[in-house]
Amino acid sequence: MGNELMNYLNRRLKKEDPFEKGRLATAGPVITISREVGCGGIKLAKKIACRLNEQRFLDDWRVLSKEIFQKSANELEMDTEHVIRVFTESDKYTFEEIIKAFNNRNFKSERRITNTVKDIIRSCAVEGFAIIVGRAGHIVTNDIKNAFHIRLIAPMEYRIKAVQEKKDLNRDNAIEFIHRVEKERVTFRNAFKDDNYNQDNFDMVLNRASFSDDDIVDIIENAIVKKGILTDAKLRVQYY
Repeated sequence: MGNELMNYLNRRLKKEDPFEKGRLATAGPVITISREVGCGGIKLAKKIACRLNEQRFLDDWRVLSKEIFQKSANELEMDTEHVIRVFTESDKYTFEEIIKAFNNRNFKSERRITNTVKDIIRSCAVEGFAIIVGRAGHIVTNDIKNAFHIRLIAPMEYRIKAVQEKKDLNRDNAIEFIHRVEKERVTFRNAFKDDNYNQDNFDMVLNRASFSDDDIVDIIENAIVKKGILTDAKLRVQYY
């Protein structure tokens, strides 16, 4: 699955310039999922992809999250963890690292790393049939018409229990994990925001504790049909 997703990313990036104004009108469809820690975003995204692939017969929907970092690292010829570090730590570089950077031809600036990650997200979103989990997807794709932006929330106790089960942690460590990762995600999102962006620009906010996985998939499927983000995709399929 990992190699298949990387091949998918490579194909998307070989397409024509995704920033041409004429393409934005028919860009997508793309679904973005922003979530609180412990809401099972990846798991839910895979269920949504399976549902759309089985019932809508449009294309091969893919779930993208960590793969975006991996592809960015390949493009930049960097270690994946170094790319992630730029977005998740408030103090990206120590003084010693900055001094070393002046003598390192392979040094990549934070701006270049950020732009590379953004370009990859944009390219996948514009080409369409992508479900982007996290990675500030709702911010990077906010000007795409055929997009549906979801925010997953849940009560703290729900999230603590979910993290305990998934990570095999005790309660205190689960709480610490939630706070740490939430802080990292805020730092990441701030790297892509501008002064004009409305951070609450979601089409739907869902409480994970209120519905089963299947119920949420039903709700999202109905909502994206109502919004019409699949209309252009159907036309494209019929044309080809």
